[in-house]
Amino acid sequence: MRRFRPVLLGALAVVLVAVVWELYKALGPADGWVIGAEEAVRNSGLRVLPRTSDLAMPHVWEMFARLGEPITSATDAQPLWLAVTLAALFSLGVAAAGLIIALVVGFALALLMQRFRIAESAVLPLVILSQTVPLIALAPLVKGWGSKLEVGSFEWENWMSVAVIASYLAFFPIAVGALRGLQSPDVIHTELMHSYAASRWRTLIHLRLPASVPYLLPALRLGAANAVVGTVVAEVSIGLPGGIGRMILEFANFASSDPAKPWAPIFGAIVLGLVAAGLVALLGLAFGRYRRAEVHA
Repeated sequence: MRRFRPVLLGALAVVLVAVVWELYKALGPADGWVIGAEEAVRNSGLRVLPRTSDLAMPHVWEMFARLGEPITSATDAQPLWLAVTLAALFSLGVAAAGLIIALVVGFALALLMQRFRIAESAVLPLVILSQTVPLIALAPLVKGWGSKLEVGSFEWENWMSVAVIASYLAFFPIAVGALRGLQSPDVIHTELMHSYAASRWRTLIHLRLPASVPYLLPALRLGAANAVVGTVVAEVSIGLPGGIGRMILEFANFASSDPAKPWAPIFGAIVLGLVAAGLVALLGLAFGRYRRAEVHA
């Protein structure tokens, strides 16, 4: 039961969100609640509560029922759930590439900062400062720089720009978590390695890396979720077709004619983030002997 407790709590949270959604739809005002607006120009104020009409808030069962219907009225149209699944798998592959880049860059920075104190003082503030740059502004720059790269027959593709942007958002928790983990061994343990005349490489392999696992796994889960967010945002900004982000943008045009349809790719993005974090959790099963006390970010 302890192993299944997080799954049960997660399922309970999803059910609770659905119940709150339906309660607000049943009890909330049809036009929402707007502050500082005249009745004649109701849309000019600050809307603090959303509308509860069927266009703005479809019923939960309507949104899930729409997943089983064809994506369009064409005779050979595939089911909506299948289209969302294929788009989510495409985005998952791009997010995985971004997570691998983030892992390499983040861990390399953590090793550098752990080895040299001056590097930690110089690099760590820049790592933190990097997260203040909005992805929407960064995406066109990365795409423009990538399109100018020419190395033999190598050709930069748009999905590579999306992976780089996803890694930009994901490397921060990995770098910080790995740094905390590499610095976590007690002085008595490092002095014991010195008394054995262990080199820095052996100390890293046999002491610091095992000690960093309880810090690194939560950072990897957070980095995986950030990679998914970065992928979705970058797909929207760059206009990369085939992914869940582009599908969200395209399906938003059907909000008035088919209000349940735009929610399908949103559900797909939510599931995509859960799957990415779950895959990292499965990876952590191989390091169970080092996860005595996991430290969350």
